[in-house]
Amino acid sequence: MTRLTAGDPAPSFELTADDGSTVSSDALAGRRYVLVFYPEDDSAGCTAQACALRDAWEELVGSGVPIYGVSPDSRERHAQFRAKHGLPYPLLVDEGHVLADAYGVWVEKQAGDRVTFGNERTTFVVGSDATVQAVLARVKPADHAGLLIEALA
Repeated sequence: MTRLTAGDPAPSFELTADDGSTVSSDALAGRRYVLVFYPEDDSAGCTAQACALRDAWEELVGSGVPIYGVSPDSRERHAQFRAKHGLPYPLLVDEGHVLADAYGVWVEKQAGDRVTFGNERTTFVVGSDATVQAVLARVKPADHAGLLIEALA
């Protein structure tokens, strides 16, 4: 599937967060929200990206828009990652990469001779009308927080 673009309808979902709660598009209906797709907990790039969001949290939270990290890692691994780095936003478990597939960010990756699949580091701002408002595709961890602040302004 092709990655969603601005103006596309946002797929509905219901996922478990790192704290065991359920987060769904139905519960978020009528509000803007952000989905931050990232490859995996505790990798160097993902840790840098997560900590940059944490460090910019005061600016981000001022937008009033909830932010959710999304990867196929387990709830336990998410909870450990969030606690280890003091992340102020929930991490959602996308087992079977169903939501990543729906957004078009479950992609083939190549490292040397090895081919794997995983989340593309891409962020979606979903509008109160349940359409994609902005896409930050293949962001660099160091640039992500600043780009997201701009997208939410």
